Amino acid sequence: MKISVKTEELLDHLQTIARVASARSAIQALAGVQIEAADGSIELRATDQELSIRVPLAGEVGQDGTVVLPARLLLDVIRQLPGDSASLEYRGQEQDVEIVGGSARFHLRTLRNEDFPPLPDRAGDEAVALPAAEFVATIARVARAASRDETRPILTGVLVSADADKLRMVATDSYRLSIKETTLPSKISESFEANIPARALEELARLAGDDTETISVAVRENQAVFMVGDVALSTRLIEGQFPNFQQLLPDEFEHELRIPTEELLATARRISLLAQKNAPLRLDFSEGELTISAQTPDVGEASEKMPVPFAGEPMEIGFNPEFLLAGLESAESEDVLLRLISPLRPGLIVSGDESGFLYLIMPIRLNV
Repeated sequence: MKISVKTEELLDHLQTIARVASARSAIQALAGVQIEAADGSIELRATDQELSIRVPLAGEVGQDGTVVLPARLLLDVIRQLPGDSASLEYRGQEQDVEIVGGSARFHLRTLRNEDFPPLPDRAGDEAVALPAAEFVATIARVARAASRDETRPILTGVLVSADADKLRMVATDSYRLSIKETTLPSKISESFEANIPARALEELARLAGDDTETISVAVRENQAVFMVGDVALSTRLIEGQFPNFQQLLPDEFEHELRIPTEELLATARRISLLAQKNAPLRLDFSEGELTISAQTPDVGEASEKMPVPFAGEPMEIGFNPEFLLAGLESAESEDVLLRLISPLRPGLIVSGDESGFLYLIMPIRLNV
């Protein structure tokens, strides 16, 4: 293999690729980036066997071939390489790649190409085109509610479904449930539903820049392939039955309060500074008023009052401060509807602009 490329473009692509390369696998090749030069084109590839990425790279091909180089080391070398262009040439006898940029010369030992797994094909005619802005915005509002606990793999995904002109994403870690339904500008050609790892969707959101118009999605038997321009991102689908989220949503509530989002969010942020060491954020409702408070032994306490349209018997409910703040931030509306039943039943945050965002949050039992 022998190629010549622009250093800046190679660096840009390696920064994307390196996030996917595995740093923990016992298979050394998975910590690498595979560079293939064939038929006048160059492609960079990386995978951790769950998530894979293929990125085309513009450049001149002097000789076809495929090599695997350590992703992090290659990224560091190219980042420091002088000059506007770089050449990479495989030296078979030395089992390394010579990298030349300006007056600098590096020799990097290759990893076993035989150990690098084949990656899924790019999305073809079966792909469904979705508007990138709506897709990425929905990911941003939902994915953070997915679980990070790998012992419960089903909950580490986001249930993504699209049908006609409706896109819906659902995520839960069993302590909170986030749902966003988005109306698309036009109807899509095919419907689909899949439990997609939240990590894959978050990486997809990074790939889609402001100038990205569409994201193509191909859902296959056990994988999904996304196309962002010429970049292909593929991921394994999560097997198993996603929780029936509709059953988790209460049919009726005792209280529904419309509250300015920014005021509630700012107050909760301030008071949560004193909700440390798993201390809850306490919401104490009384006639026309809400007191938000927090107390951490050996640290301190804080409280703040704000007016709210509450009527009836006083009620105090506790929430995980991180989860409550995440729900309010994801609402992205001028007002939120806060729906409550009792101190031991879940609360529901609904965006006040009817944008289809729901956030169910479990309470924390309070010690009097």
